[in-house]
Amino acid sequence: MVLLTMTASIVDGLAQLDGMLSAEDMQQGTTGDAAHDEHQQTDREPSLNPPSVGKPISHQQIVDIWKKLRVNHNAGYSLEELLRGSQVYVPPPPPKPEPTEEFKALMARLRHEEAQRAYERMVNPPPKIETFNDRFPTSAQAFSQVNRPMNASDLGDDDVTLSDVHRQVMLIINFLVSILGVAGTLWVISRWWSLPARIFLTMGGSIVVAVAEVAVYSSYMWRMDQAKHKQKAAEEIKQVVNTWVVGEHDQGDNKNDNTVLLRQKENDTNGTVRKRITTVSN
Repeated sequence: MVLLTMTASIVDGLAQLDGMLSAEDMQQGTTGDAAHDEHQQTDREPSLNPPSVGKPISHQQIVDIWKKLRVNHNAGYSLEELLRGSQVYVPPPPPKPEPTEEFKALMARLRHEEAQRAYERMVNPPPKIETFNDRFPTSAQAFSQVNRPMNASDLGDDDVTLSDVHRQVMLIINFLVSILGVAGTLWVISRWWSLPARIFLTMGGSIVVAVAEVAVYSSYMWRMDQAKHKQKAAEEIKQVVNTWVVGEHDQGDNKNDNTVLLRQKENDTNGTVRKRITTVSN
């Protein structure tokens, strides 16, 4: 059964009913208990004594109070006035049962055992679990040595890489500026045209400029690639063009010093590796 809460209007109505019933009982010579039993509720309905705001009351009890007040010509207490501000009654939670002596003894024993275990862990800490790093302390260093870059230039971004990235970023910005500039110019020039024509003209011009930019850049990169291949294909030829005597002008006419002359190598017919021949003059 859903119960409601008493409002101030219900409490005032019950007080007026109690006063009216008490006056009628005194005139009829009956006791106050008999008058109180006229509006006593059944066993399944909550008690109305003493009435106070917030106590539970059933809907049938509210209807009975309203009917009795209307019989006694109390027009100020309508059913709407009695129910205004009323809410569904939520009973308070039942009180927590008192723990038994056995439960208290069990909790005390468990707390004592936990305190003993905590003390044992503090006095005799468990051994440290061996980790992979403890067993192989040099594994990380060995792994880093094995995977170390072969060249010093591979350790990070060198100047060549940074310059290449900077060149590509500037190239993209140049493309965007060219496309946007052409699109804006065509849009302003065709301001007397209709809107669809202006849009198609601007988009067409932007696409043409983008294709032209890509074609020019592709041609430039192709020429650079061809130049690199030609440069790599060229063979380096080394040739001795002259020989001289070291210290000839400083020593003058000193004939006793030994000088080393470098003989000029004639061209080899087979194109094999040259051999340097030295002669010692007395």
